[in-house]
Amino acid sequence: MNEKAALKKARVIAFYLPQFHPIPENDEWWGRGFTEWTNVARARPLFKGHEQPHLPADLGFYDLRLPEVRVAQAEMAAAYGVEGFCYWHYWFGGRRLLERPLAEVLASGQPDFPFCLGWANESWTGVWNNEPRRMLMEQTYPGAEDDRAHFDYLLSAFADRRYITVDGKPLLFIYKPLKLPDAKRRLDRWREWALQAGLKGLYILGNNLLDFEDAAALGLDGAVVTTLGVITTKSAVMNKAKWLYWGVSKKLDLGGPRTVEYKEAIEHLIPDLSKFCFDAYPCAYPNWDHTPRSGRKGLVLTESTPALFEKHMRDAVAAVSDRDDEHRIVFLKSWNEWAEGNYMEPDTRWGLAYLEALHRVLLG
Repeated sequence: MNEKAALKKARVIAFYLPQFHPIPENDEWWGRGFTEWTNVARARPLFKGHEQPHLPADLGFYDLRLPEVRVAQAEMAAAYGVEGFCYWHYWFGGRRLLERPLAEVLASGQPDFPFCLGWANESWTGVWNNEPRRMLMEQTYPGAEDDRAHFDYLLSAFADRRYITVDGKPLLFIYKPLKLPDAKRRLDRWREWALQAGLKGLYILGNNLLDFEDAAALGLDGAVVTTLGVITTKSAVMNKAKWLYWGVSKKLDLGGPRTVEYKEAIEHLIPDLSKFCFDAYPCAYPNWDHTPRSGRKGLVLTESTPALFEKHMRDAVAAVSDRDDEHRIVFLKSWNEWAEGNYMEPDTRWGLAYLEALHRVLLG
């Protein structure tokens, strides 16, 4: 880390969604010109006091094919204390989707802002259009040849001077580690190839290892504990919350959406990290409202405010405060997940207030 980063109370890495530009596949599946903004703009209130749609302010309805947009995002994030972005990366047996923004970041060297990659290794289905059994792009793991091709693609990012490292090792996040067949063998092979390429290895984190204890058995160095899917509150039990989003369980009353007050939810979103037997990192949420994608099957955290988010961030930072600088990491979900209601970019209601709250926590 540089000297400026060392002055911050934590290393904040924000997840970054690239689906703000059209691609042929989305044109075919959802209609010409589809981007994440399509869902955002058509959202409507579903209950009294439901704030929808959420509309962007300073950055507008941007297109990530424009380099000046990517530079503006990075400058804004850096100004308020974000160390870097974790770009979502999609790889389906050699086929990539939504890869253009990252490809141009790598090719151009701009923005001059740290980043890492998060492999979103799950199938794309028609769930956003109430067709969960409609397979759009299946996540497969063809074998050794594909593993090598995937690593070689990732290496172009790992070797970039801007790439975020932990203990000098490029940081890679894997969304569904339990879905990765023979995970330890595959990931150990990637580490070996990284060493052969002149890197110090890889630092690999999985997502949400609450259901098992041994990260090392999966070839992981640790995990990001994104507990939104398993928290229990006084007013609701959100066990496996994505079942609520997608409406998979027929036992649930889907007349919703389901709602939980943000001030109550944040009391459960930062667990005691000492109970994990691996490197565990907290994940903070500015808000959550999945209804732009899933309508009445969504989950809404209601009445989030910058002041409550500031408290939530202070709890997240406190959870890693006893660690050395390299491992004092907090993940932020997210920088720009507008259709999930978790974003830090300015909107027409709060402007820069959430970013200002983040800045107070990290540098105040």
